[in-house]
Amino acid sequence: MDIIQIVVLGIVASILYIILKDVNASFAFILIVITGIIIFLAVIKQIGAIFQLIETLGEKANIDGIYMETILKIIGIAYIAEIGASLTKDAGLGSVATKIELAGKIFILLLAIPIITTVIEAILSFLPGA
Repeated sequence: MDIIQIVVLGIVASILYIILKDVNASFAFILIVITGIIIFLAVIKQIGAIFQLIETLGEKANIDGIYMETILKIIGIAYIAEIGASLTKDAGLGSVATKIELAGKIFILLLAIPIITTVIEAILSFLPGA
């Protein structure tokens, strides 16, 4: 599925949502969730290609595998949190969406601590008297 098909699908689903939300709000929301799932499934192949490219670049740059794995996990958490927050915003639950975004940021920070520590230690090793 290319970008034109995804955009057309999104526009059609949006129009149907606008029409259905006053008639049957729960069905309209299910329509949006299913549309989101279809779009997500359509781009999974591209996401896999991106992950492979990042891993290949990491190997070429001679970066430790644990750091590349952590970066990929961080990217995954960011996308999952964004999708969850968007779905809850679509359902009219902005406060829940904000909590999902906060949880995603906290998990990202937890995963990034080893990388941040390594960077700080590398900087300190260059400073005289450290």
